[in-house]
Amino acid sequence: MELHTPVCDLLCCHEPIVLAGMGGVARSELVAAVTNAGGFGFLGMVRESPDLIRREIAAVRSRTSRPFGVNLIPAATKPARLDSELAACIEAGVHAVALFWDLSADTVARLRDAGILVVCQVGSVEEALAAQAAGADVLIAQGLEAGGHVRGAIARDVLLRDVVAAVERPVLAAGGITDGRDLAAVLRMGAQGGVVGTAFLATEESFAHGYHKRRIVEADGATVHTDAFHINWPDGAYVRVLPNSVTRGERGDPHTPGRQVIGADGERPIYLFSTDSPLRSMTGDFEAMALYAGIGAGRIHDVPKAAERLRQIADGARRLSASPPPGQVEEDEPAEPSSPVCYAAQGDDVYMGYAPADELAAELNILLEAERAGAWVAARMVAESRDPEMKALAQVIHADEVRWCKALFQALNGLGATPSAQVGDFYEKAMAIADLEARLAFVNRGQGWVVRKLRGLVPRVRDAALHDTLQQMLLAHERNIGSAAAALERRSAAMPPRPTA
Repeated sequence: MELHTPVCDLLCCHEPIVLAGMGGVARSELVAAVTNAGGFGFLGMVRESPDLIRREIAAVRSRTSRPFGVNLIPAATKPARLDSELAACIEAGVHAVALFWDLSADTVARLRDAGILVVCQVGSVEEALAAQAAGADVLIAQGLEAGGHVRGAIARDVLLRDVVAAVERPVLAAGGITDGRDLAAVLRMGAQGGVVGTAFLATEESFAHGYHKRRIVEADGATVHTDAFHINWPDGAYVRVLPNSVTRGERGDPHTPGRQVIGADGERPIYLFSTDSPLRSMTGDFEAMALYAGIGAGRIHDVPKAAERLRQIADGARRLSASPPPGQVEEDEPAEPSSPVCYAAQGDDVYMGYAPADELAAELNILLEAERAGAWVAARMVAESRDPEMKALAQVIHADEVRWCKALFQALNGLGATPSAQVGDFYEKAMAIADLEARLAFVNRGQGWVVRKLRGLVPRVRDAALHDTLQQMLLAHERNIGSAAAALERRSAAMPPRPTA
């Protein structure tokens, strides 16, 4: 069973598994590992300097050519620092930025105008509706079970159900997603993917200190929802952590004046009751720091590579997705009508020149793989281009390719066929072309291939709705071919003539 959902095409990933942008922990090594394994990774860059953000983005790109994102938290960041963080993300052309706490419509608009997908994490239906109204492309419904900072006070499954029913955007689920059972459960409830934090914190590539990873592996499942770790965050910002001397009250009142240094990260002091968690780069009294963990910590028993953790989650979800829900008996025979009338209708379709269902499904899957490749290539061009015209063209192509991926995905489901999760060979061939104008020309040839494919297929589609969808897809590709060809011609004409001998 494939887990691929429409949001995978929006994020340009294979599996609907997203690395939470854990501050300090989700650095370039972990983001690249998760992304290369087929998931989507967010760098955790809350309150970090623009220079560090640029370095971490470059470090991820040195390890992978796949798209990834950056996580920022406006509520915990001074306005001037947030402005410079956003500028660094826009300058680098990252694929997505995740926002959490104190959503600003202006911030969303600034990112979207730059061609960056905006993902907003919410803790209530009201926040979800506000994020949708502000223009967010994807929402994360974070339940009370989540480790780290928790925005709301609603259990994950209750929040997920209500948010999915209330909004029209793709919704990811967060909070206690630790293994394949959790991922399968949220997918069944309407989520298009799961956001995973604690399970990736306890991996080799995580930037968390070994002490923090060991405490998670040794955890018995008990966690504490507390506001004791509050320095550098707004009042009332609750977190979920493993029990320690702070949560047991052995270190005094967290809200008394004065600060006590308990560690260091280079030259930066780490204070008792701060939101800092133990990192590889730190020294000090780790036991008294914020040991972030979700409620699934008791089911984590090792510290594998991130790719292995992702594969365990994905494979576990596939096995459960392939099984009937509890209480439902799996039938030995398919419940399809098999009367002579039905077979006669299929025969008439073939006789009249219409494609039979199995052939149609095969053709749609070929198109889906091609469109997915096109979406990924266009996303990389948006990120890489510094030329406004080239970036705008790539943004239009990416938006269209994602739209048709979703339409083809839905059409295949309607046929009772399994949508392919593969990416067409076109992606690797296109990404081997370094020059963006040459790559755009190659993309145009790929769009031409899709046009020829559709021209042959559309007349053979009997279903009126699908026929109309494929016809619109054909017209959109022809339009994009014309726009790109005109832009390439203008740019060629504007080039200075080559010197002659």
